[in-house]
Amino acid sequence: MTSSSPAILPITNQTTTTESQAPVQTPAFRAFINNITETVRSGLSSRRPWSELIDRSAFSKPDSITDAASRIRKNYSYFRVNYITIIALVLGFSLLTNPFSLITLVGLLAAWLFLYLFRPSDPPLVIFGRTFSERETLGLLIVSSIVVIFLTSVGSVLISALMIGAAVVSAHGAFRTPEDLFLDEQEPGMALRSGNESNKMGFLLTDQLWKLLSSNFRMKNLTLH
Repeated sequence: MTSSSPAILPITNQTTTTESQAPVQTPAFRAFINNITETVRSGLSSRRPWSELIDRSAFSKPDSITDAASRIRKNYSYFRVNYITIIALVLGFSLLTNPFSLITLVGLLAAWLFLYLFRPSDPPLVIFGRTFSERETLGLLIVSSIVVIFLTSVGSVLISALMIGAAVVSAHGAFRTPEDLFLDEQEPGMALRSGNESNKMGFLLTDQLWKLLSSNFRMKNLTLH
């Protein structure tokens, strides 16, 4: 009796052809970082020499409050980038000495970047099995920002650091004699370009985030409708 071999059933390996969508739009994020890096580098290139900032022979006591205010105004126009750098260093040092505030602030910034600003609309955000719409995600991030800044130590650390930095800058501006800075001899075009570069370095991050948030919100609304 001949035993026949059992029939071999064909087995088809089903391969998923659907590619998982990247959680972050990498080109947009990379362009955002490159834009900020280039602008900060351009702004720092217009800073004044630090030796000129700390020249001890140029310090003297102001004659009056009006004289001190005039010195602060002139020195700020000349040392604008240096002053912004000093405030940024004070802010960074304050955050480094408060690890909880630093970690909380970095976590909040990462949440905004990776959960909303650079995250595609599809697929929706799912946390612990619950699906969040774009408006719910935005509202949650806004509430979290308010709680973190106003109800934790992050807000006090930021405000204290900004006040200390402003006090240092004001003290330097009041006691630094601006007569040797040749402010009147600068060409208007050069002074305007220097001020624009300084302002861009100081306020670019907020401006870029606001533009990105607005365009992202409009794009997501168009996708929903």
